[in-house]
Amino acid sequence: MIRLGLLLILLASAAPAETVVAARNIPARSLIGPGDLLLTGAETSGALTDPAAAIGMEARITLYAGRPVRPGDIGPPAIVERNQIVTLVFRSGGLQITAEGRALDRAGPGDVIRVMNLASRSNVMARISEDGGAHVQ
Repeated sequence: MIRLGLLLILLASAAPAETVVAARNIPARSLIGPGDLLLTGAETSGALTDPAAAIGMEARITLYAGRPVRPGDIGPPAIVERNQIVTLVFRSGGLQITAEGRALDRAGPGDVIRVMNLASRSNVMARISEDGGAHVQ
């Protein structure tokens, strides 16, 4: 009985880990679809192991065929383009100030980018919200 339990534990831990790799060259700023990814039997440290985590995301860098896909290589699709006019929002307690700003980088929801306040010409760091607003830190 003990041997059977030990054998089951060894078999469960011996399962090969799989790594997500690009099936073809995927240019930066491209959306990733199901046909763009493959699973390989080789284990790569720091690489994705579930293709579902990458499907629908955007390639932040060029992904080369056969190379592992890492979490930093992908991100949510950009909703703010460089030089786009965005609404800057500053909140503190019950106070809210809004102004127009110019995005100095391309970004998706949750990304922190530099935004130039058009009224003062000063640069601030802001987190992009789901609606495309730039919330000042």
